[in-house]
Amino acid sequence: MRYLTFLLISTIFSVAACTSDQTEEPAIQGSPKEEINDEQASGEKEDEDPEENEDETVWENDEKSSSVPTYIADHTIATEEVLRGIPVQYIDYARENFHIAYQHTSHGTHVSRGVFGLPDYKEGDDQRFGVSLNKQEAGKLTFYDYALQTYAADGETATDLSADETGFIQATRNFLDDPDNAHVNVIMWSWCDIAGHDVSGNYLPGMTSLISEYGEGGSKIGTAEGQRQNAVFFIFMTGHANANNNIGDGKPANQAELINNYCLENEQYCLDYYSIDSHDMEGNYWEDASDDGYSTRYDGNFYKDWQNSHSVGAGYWENKEAPDGDVMYGAHNTQHITANRKAIAFWWILARLAGWDGTPGYYTGIDM
Repeated sequence: MRYLTFLLISTIFSVAACTSDQTEEPAIQGSPKEEINDEQASGEKEDEDPEENEDETVWENDEKSSSVPTYIADHTIATEEVLRGIPVQYIDYARENFHIAYQHTSHGTHVSRGVFGLPDYKEGDDQRFGVSLNKQEAGKLTFYDYALQTYAADGETATDLSADETGFIQATRNFLDDPDNAHVNVIMWSWCDIAGHDVSGNYLPGMTSLISEYGEGGSKIGTAEGQRQNAVFFIFMTGHANANNNIGDGKPANQAELINNYCLENEQYCLDYYSIDSHDMEGNYWEDASDDGYSTRYDGNFYKDWQNSHSVGAGYWENKEAPDGDVMYGAHNTQHITANRKAIAFWWILARLAGWDGTPGYYTGIDM
């Protein structure tokens, strides 16, 4: 087994770099193959140069037309109102049919710890949002954490999207080509610090290649030798915010714009870390925000202030290290709201992948 290391990435204005907080490696177990009933389109990359952003540029477009499909799980999606508006049939379908493989370092725990804590939030959530860590359990979402790093190609690193910009590509192929993982049908990779990385040259083309191979109708999907029967969904991500250092070429806001534009053009789903990090619960945009809700312009921590004005079990839930595990903030966080919101965004994406059109309470009748 290869033990992987990665470089700590830091900038003058960024918060502490990502770290791997994994305590043990997941054991992925085989299961009957599941059939994905939704189509994932692949798209061609368009080269574009990032432009200087004004304070109010992309991030103030909070109004979403109900007639236009939404693919970006941003701060407007990451609310309890949206979560409770998802028709239960789509949550049920996602929970019972999707098998997630997630690879990340410390900042990626914002999703996982939020997902692990959600079942203990309100009555019925233990069933509706039940999750099983690194194994399959009836009626629960299968969530393989730190799943792909041991599949890195020789000489490459695959701990997250930042440590080795192209390492995720072959690691994902190796993982999906392993018969033990034939049932896995959702892949998600997280960034550490996205600043300075070649999103247009490496990340977007790499994801495009993987989708063309393993997505619905992909070249590696079928019954021939060397193919897998189950098509795979790929969830895109933007990078976390960096305190006082988000705007400019290659920085979090501009990188997020590149990724979101690609996903909108190619009908791919994206969990928008940057949007969630940089908007408070009222939807105000703080371009100088950190990955913990702190903003100099706000003069404090907008997520901490919101949490302190609400109560656990009513306005937010406690994030956890594992399902039914110890209470733990997302890494680099001093409050629960950041990880709560990213978990909501994650479940919204799963419901959309299950066929939901995004309209609250709308159900088309998936064959359960």
